[in-house]
Amino acid sequence: VQLQASGGGFMQAGGSLRLSCAASGFMLRLTAMGWYRQAPGKKRELVARISSAGYTNYEDSVKGRFTISRDVAENTVYLQMNSLKVEDTAVYYCNADGKVYYNPSHYLIRNDNWGPGTLVTVSS
Repeated sequence: VQLQASGGGFMQAGGSLRLSCAASGFMLRLTAMGWYRQAPGKKRELVARISSAGYTNYEDSVKGRFTISRDVAENTVYLQMNSLKVEDTAVYYCNADGKVYYNPSHYLIRNDNWGPGTLVTVSS
């Protein structure tokens, strides 16, 4: 399982960024995926999730501003972030939310290899 998040950067409040997560080593179309973030001094939190069927859920603070999507053919998960706020500043990670499916019959219970993430810094 390999996950490479990219697209972070420095942005002023109110701006937009799109994060990408290149996934490999497992079947993205069978695996629920999430975007997580960890701000300085805080625990990592799940901010957006997309199920294997394509249903999405968001943490309250990003609802209406962030959109998670995926391109199964490209093995990529995206996070479109609009109307950025200073409090969105964090390192963003992508990871499976639960089981990681290698095929319909075999899965990894949980992927603990989070990778380096991508830093998003929002200034006022």
